Amino acid sequence: MTSEEDSIEQAAVARRERLMNLKAAKELMSTPDEGSEQVEDKTDQEDETANGDNAGLKFRNYVPQAKELQEGRLAPPVLPKFEDPIAAAPPSPEKKEVDPFLNIAPKKPNWDLRRDVQKKLEKLDRRTQKALYKLMEEQEKERQAAEMIEED
Repeated sequence: MTSEEDSIEQAAVARRERLMNLKAAKELMSTPDEGSEQVEDKTDQEDETANGDNAGLKFRNYVPQAKELQEGRLAPPVLPKFEDPIAAAPPSPEKKEVDPFLNIAPKKPNWDLRRDVQKKLEKLDRRTQKALYKLMEEQEKERQAAEMIEED
């Protein structure tokens, strides 16, 4: 039991020390030092000069009537020129107007069959073009051979 009491007392002592250190740190933070006094003096001097003559007045939106005060008027701010990137882009070429009623009509009942056969038809078209090309070449060779025979 004594060991438990000793550990509790030690914890209490450690806590008291931490609290005392925190109090001391707080007091140090709240006490003004020489640097902060100088800053306060400067702000007091600035307040005195601002409350002095009319030289400190600056008018932005107000146009004063007195001639002496008009000298303190500020020039209006210059806004940077903003170029709208959307407006600067050239207009796109006009698209064909698509009749909206074309999309309303239902598809023909064989549209899926046509879609499936389309690949085969493309392959067949390529083969047809090759066959026609070969026939044209053969005819050209025969014609050239006939011309050679006639020349001899």
